[in-house]
Amino acid sequence: MADDAPRRRPVTVADQERAARCARGRVVLIDDDAEICFIYAVLIELEGYACETFASATAFLTTLREKQPRFPGPCCVLCDVSMPDIDGLELQRQLALYRDAPLIFISGSSGIDEAITGFRAGAVDFLIKPVDADVLLAAVAKALALSTERQLARERRTVVIARMALLTEREREVIQRVAQGQTNAEIGAALGIVERTVKFHRQNAMEKLAVESVIELVRLVDEMQL
Repeated sequence: MADDAPRRRPVTVADQERAARCARGRVVLIDDDAEICFIYAVLIELEGYACETFASATAFLTTLREKQPRFPGPCCVLCDVSMPDIDGLELQRQLALYRDAPLIFISGSSGIDEAITGFRAGAVDFLIKPVDADVLLAAVAKALALSTERQLARERRTVVIARMALLTEREREVIQRVAQGQTNAEIGAALGIVERTVKFHRQNAMEKLAVESVIELVRLVDEMQL
């Protein structure tokens, strides 16, 4: 779940099965009610996902800090709101850095205030116990799809940052001005270079950034907030 957690490679048949489940989705289930935890875990595993259960948020945070190797794949957290020690809302605050794992709240006693607080902080869903199986699995599927989107976006950003590092200072200046809507002639006048040289730097930058059009270049510069 953690962004910097090392990736684990399967070495046994059991590992391969676990890796396949994690590739489909890993659900971290936190509830101090052992019976509910067991029922939800069985349901989640029957759907083909990997499921890790914890009796408290504290236990989960402890394993998270250990940064143990994990199989890659999307991940979400399914957490009861009302728990001793650290409740669901406090856990949400402590998980703020781990954007890849969307959070779903489940509760049997919390009111509208907790739901509003959770949603404002980014919770994907707020389910009321007893939760229908189809409703639970739909929420999990939605959260895992969001996790996949976030992981892909983070990986893409990492690639783009590496490509940006290949740009020369002049190439960076040129594409920044292209993104601002300046023409080649205007860029050349501002930088004291001829128009042909502007085109040369722009083309080099586009090749390094793996974009094929000026429109793509502008979008990328805006996305990276250069």
